[in-house]
Amino acid sequence: MNIDFDRARHVMVEQQVRPWEVIDPLVLDAFENIRREDFVPPRLRKLAFADVALPLEHGEHMLRPVVEGRMLQGLELAPENEVLEIGTGSGYLTACLAHIVRAVTSIDLHEDFVARARSRLETLGFACAKVQCADAFAFRPGSRFDAVLVGGAVAEVPSAWREWVRVGGRMVVVRGLSPVQECVVLTRLTEDTWREESLFETDLPYLRGGEPRPRFVF
Repeated sequence: MNIDFDRARHVMVEQQVRPWEVIDPLVLDAFENIRREDFVPPRLRKLAFADVALPLEHGEHMLRPVVEGRMLQGLELAPENEVLEIGTGSGYLTACLAHIVRAVTSIDLHEDFVARARSRLETLGFACAKVQCADAFAFRPGSRFDAVLVGGAVAEVPSAWREWVRVGGRMVVVRGLSPVQECVVLTRLTEDTWREESLFETDLPYLRGGEPRPRFVF
């Protein structure tokens, strides 16, 4: 059976993403124009627009489209922004970010993910997106960003990550203990003060290194 991918992508936006209260025109335009089907594993291409998390290598997953949309919207992106993405994965959200903003730095622990994302982004002509292999818990970017998107869950947000956000900037991250985690927006108001906003509850796999610390019971 042949699939009209353009039609399926439009239906995903109109029947899944919009009803989940994603109304930011920049996010919706990215979802309409970036070919999600080109970023999923080939064997799952027909499921590219399903409302499910799709498995990748190394036990990782592409997030559900509605979750991706809400997270992107939470960043309140503008075309002049510089963004850091933690967890490149398939590279789909990296491409969506590059479609919207001026510059994207994306890091991932897996070299094959990095190589594949670079190739896809080059094919799309997104020279503004730089992808590198790095451990988010040891990463030292040497600069701050207008927005930081964390593509996996952490039990607690490392304090070092907050230093990557410029004053006035935002971080979207899923934190807490599975199976009840919370996607939050952390906005840096001044060097020392933050505003916190809850977006939705979810349950995502932890970033490697972001799992809860073991608890010892005597």
